[in-house]
Amino acid sequence: MMLQNKIFLSFLLATNFLACSCNSDRGKEVSKQKYVIADSLMKTLQIDTVMNCPLVNSLTLTGKVSFNEDKVNRIFPMVSGIITDVNFQLGDYVQKGQKLGVIRSSEMAGYGSDIITSKTNLLIAQKNMDAANDMYKSGLMSEKDYITAQQLYKQAEAQLVRSNEVLQINGGNTQGEFIVRAPISGFIVEKQINSNMAIRNDNTNNLFTISDLKNVWVIANVYESNITQVHMGDDAEVTTLSYPGRVFKGKVDQILNVLDPTNKVMKIRVVLPNDDYALKPEMFASVNVINKNNSDALCVPSSALIFDQSQYFILVYKSPSDVKATPVKIISSNADRSYISGDVQAGDRVIASNAILIYEAMND
Repeated sequence: MMLQNKIFLSFLLATNFLACSCNSDRGKEVSKQKYVIADSLMKTLQIDTVMNCPLVNSLTLTGKVSFNEDKVNRIFPMVSGIITDVNFQLGDYVQKGQKLGVIRSSEMAGYGSDIITSKTNLLIAQKNMDAANDMYKSGLMSEKDYITAQQLYKQAEAQLVRSNEVLQINGGNTQGEFIVRAPISGFIVEKQINSNMAIRNDNTNNLFTISDLKNVWVIANVYESNITQVHMGDDAEVTTLSYPGRVFKGKVDQILNVLDPTNKVMKIRVVLPNDDYALKPEMFASVNVINKNNSDALCVPSSALIFDQSQYFILVYKSPSDVKATPVKIISSNADRSYISGDVQAGDRVIASNAILIYEAMND
């Protein structure tokens, strides 16, 4: 009898435990409600649409901003001497023809002296030829001597022309000074002289480098595995550390079809307008090269993507109470659009702003 009572009591306890467990589970199900986007949040959300878009492949490269070498002038000394009146510093803007410095030069003094000597010789040759002409007409000089006098005059005349040309090539100053002038308008990007410095015309160092920075080059590195992904004329989007929210747009306009022997990379060039001088030589740059294919793919704004647990998701929106996190795969991506595949269709609506906040709220 006691054994039967013990068995009955154990049965009651087990029944009560199961009943409590079921009630607890129901309570949990009741307490966990479906996530609904609040009205205040809905007013700020951007809802976009999945579309079929021409597939665009992109490749991100590293590079740096450089001078446009077609708009750079390096100024070398034409004569030896002592330079004075250097009043410009690195980074200064100069106008074409503006005086950058003065070289006091014995060579320039020599060119000036040559002009005076040539003029004197021409004057003497003129008088000799006039006298020879009178004597020849009077029969006091042979024709040969008269022709010789004419030749000496022409030689003196040619010498004066040559002396003038040499002087003009070297600035045209007859006071022993060579005026260093800016050949183009632009910024002084290199300066290797100071006032009272002695310089020589056989020195390989330039005095100044002037660059018009209204357009610049961006030189980017392409690794061997990516060479087939870059083509002449591809669109390029350039970003820099200095302007993280700004995209500079240009095109690939040159491909250097050799590999750098040190870095084993191929160089490409992108030319960019730089009217506000925001891009400065030697800035590091990230270059996104975009190549358009002839195929189509589903695309969404890049801001719609969520990355979690090694997987990309988008939030497919039907109503504030019907939002589904859908896994997708990335085919290609750029700053604005991402090309995807997955269980989505063209026309599906997706949340394109604050997606990560809603995703986290849905999974709390």
